[in-house]
Amino acid sequence: MFEHLKDQPADKILALVAAYRADPREAKVDLGVGVYKDASGNTPVMRAVKRAEAMLVEQQATKAYTGLAGDPAFSDAMIDLVLAGSVPRDRVAAVATPGGTGAIRQGLELIKMAAPQARVWLSNPTWPNHPSIIKYLGIPMADYRYFDAETRGVDFAGMMADLDGVAPGDVILLHGCCHNPTGANLTEAQWQEVIALIKAKRAIPFIDIAYQGFGDGLAADAAATRMVAGGVDECLIAASCSKNFGIYRERTGILMGLCRDAGQVKLTQGSMAYLNRQNFSFPPDHGARVVTTILTTPELRADWEAELEEVRLGMLDLRGQLADELKRLTNSDRFNYLADHRGMFSRLGTTPEMVEKMRADSGIYMVGDSRMNIAGLNAETIPVLARAIVEAGV
Repeated sequence: MFEHLKDQPADKILALVAAYRADPREAKVDLGVGVYKDASGNTPVMRAVKRAEAMLVEQQATKAYTGLAGDPAFSDAMIDLVLAGSVPRDRVAAVATPGGTGAIRQGLELIKMAAPQARVWLSNPTWPNHPSIIKYLGIPMADYRYFDAETRGVDFAGMMADLDGVAPGDVILLHGCCHNPTGANLTEAQWQEVIALIKAKRAIPFIDIAYQGFGDGLAADAAATRMVAGGVDECLIAASCSKNFGIYRERTGILMGLCRDAGQVKLTQGSMAYLNRQNFSFPPDHGARVVTTILTTPELRADWEAELEEVRLGMLDLRGQLADELKRLTNSDRFNYLADHRGMFSRLGTTPEMVEKMRADSGIYMVGDSRMNIAGLNAETIPVLARAIVEAGV
């Protein structure tokens, strides 16, 4: 049997991590993997998470299974965090999943079950796991222009022109905030145009919101998702707790399905639970219970929000420092987009050859499409990166 297996393409980001570790140079900079790091290069456990875990150790009396959909209190807390009453709670079906990736996978499985002929439209570029999972599941897909390589902003005209080809029942996958890999986000006015197109085309929005709190703040980062949810009859939302709670290894996520009415909610909820059963039975609970404890305990929530704000402002400061250093070196404003982008990532919009030159000459490790993790920088490495960008001719 096993002799019939074929080699699968290596994950480019994980391969980059391995190459970075094998590089003997001390002066090297890791801007590849999508994990938040502090100035020391560590991914710390947040204060509120440690306290919530201590409370669970003290109070938790069982490790028995939860339901197929996970703990209902987790769903309630996350729906409130993401949607904040923008739609009635009784219109939302929800299941806990193994991370945001699990939520994306289960959402795509649900699409395949409900509308196997529907195409899923992806931004070009997007997070590599999006097309990888869609291709694996055999779901039809198409892409729409998103990133303008000249301005390093959103090619909104190209995006809307491409989405004009959406057919009724097609699914449009959208990044709720902090677009990965570009860092370039739609404006509020542009979101309103996208919503109008979705309604006119009778399409279904599928929002991936993995970085709430990393861009402009918890409420501001969820504003677009809330606008979409409040403006359509049906919507899928995949949310991750990996980044904003810093619990990457706990694999904590949620899939929400916004439905037209109570009958549709019951059917969707049952289908989501069924898919959970087929793929992993009961979802992981520890991270979900930590998140629920934080979100429902006022003192812990206030501390979590304060630390998350420190993280957000720290990344904005790094962006500003990098843009300023590049302006100093080039006497040009052309890198100001780095300060305008939001979230952990920015895309330089340069060639794989220039990315390789920066790695070879300066020990700068970033993904070949020039996506770099801003959180991988600190005050010492910003000048190193800026010089490498200039010397490579980006």
